[in-house]
Amino acid sequence: MILKSRLIILNLLLLSACIVLVFYLFFARESYRPLHLLEARDVPFFFDDLDIDSLIESARSQEAYLERQDPLQQVNFADDSYDNGWLLLSLRQLLAELQHRPNHKRLNTFLQENYLVYQAGGRPQHRGRRMLVTGYYQPVFAGSLTRKPPYLTPIYSVPKSLVSLPQSDGTTKIGRYNENNKLISFWSRAEIENDNLLQGCELVFLKDSFDAFLLHIQGSGKIRLPDGSLRSVRFAGSNGLPYKSIGKLLVEKNIMSLEDVTVPAIRAYLQAYPDRRQAILQHNPRFIFFSWGDPLSPRGSSGERLTPGRSIAIDQTTLPGGAIAYLVSRRPVAGDDGTISGWTKLNRLVFPQDSGAAIQGTGRVDLYWGSGDYAELAANHMKEEGKLYFLVKKGYRK
Repeated sequence: MILKSRLIILNLLLLSACIVLVFYLFFARESYRPLHLLEARDVPFFFDDLDIDSLIESARSQEAYLERQDPLQQVNFADDSYDNGWLLLSLRQLLAELQHRPNHKRLNTFLQENYLVYQAGGRPQHRGRRMLVTGYYQPVFAGSLTRKPPYLTPIYSVPKSLVSLPQSDGTTKIGRYNENNKLISFWSRAEIENDNLLQGCELVFLKDSFDAFLLHIQGSGKIRLPDGSLRSVRFAGSNGLPYKSIGKLLVEKNIMSLEDVTVPAIRAYLQAYPDRRQAILQHNPRFIFFSWGDPLSPRGSSGERLTPGRSIAIDQTTLPGGAIAYLVSRRPVAGDDGTISGWTKLNRLVFPQDSGAAIQGTGRVDLYWGSGDYAELAANHMKEEGKLYFLVKKGYRK
């Protein structure tokens, strides 16, 4: 009798578990979408943790970008679409309000009352519309205009053999012509470095091959020459090959856990195992070419200068690049010794003004930190969860 009762209880528990699982799979689990239009009750409180001057500066850069776009071109927001002219009007209304230098409460009320809010769908394989939030910065590396020890790793300008052909679908095909005058893929990182294929195109020489690799990832930086002067370099082109993460490679080889993958950790590993350095770095076939820049802030893919803490890079083929955005995540706190002493909330209005080969899909956002010690610290360690929202002025009529 006791055994029968226990079996009945066990069966009931199993049945309950099955019901819960079915409910989760068919009702609770939200289907993935690139963007979600939020109901008023789901809109976050818009608290901005940065100074208003940087917000105005970045908004004006976004305004300059939108002024150059076709005002009638449609931009998709989930099931809706808005033209660039409306996005520009949305931005100008925000700029007009910022001239009053609103406090946190007034800014939140203004945004809640005047804007529709869309949330990015996040990473498709994760629930909760969660983004992976990383950071990038403008590094400063020691270099020389001539090749002499210890400056032995070249940074290249765009070679004449690189061909970029615009396609009818708006993309660009990148490659080189072979001996039969056929356009083929450009050389990979390994081919360029191992066979010294770009001799004569050297722009500057760095001390360390990992520094050069990081400069390729960041896309711009500053070079401190032996006389102490600084010169800026900026992205000028690529070999068109896909980006492959060496951090992911180290995780797949069980060398590091995903949580441990940071730039300092990778640098330390490569220094400890110099015989593995070349193979690891050449796992990424993508190669970047540079030109001399100006001493001011670098420009993003939008053509506008990036604002530290305000400019973000997103995949603008899946998320709307011309919109006002709001980012929620967390950032590191620097201690007196220059290391991370803790983490604090990050909540701020930002603007999509850049893109990158590593930033793909609706679940990635890269925040530009500028230059300096804190920028390097934040960029090298940010690998946080977050949420990303896009704001559009209410009242649009096609």
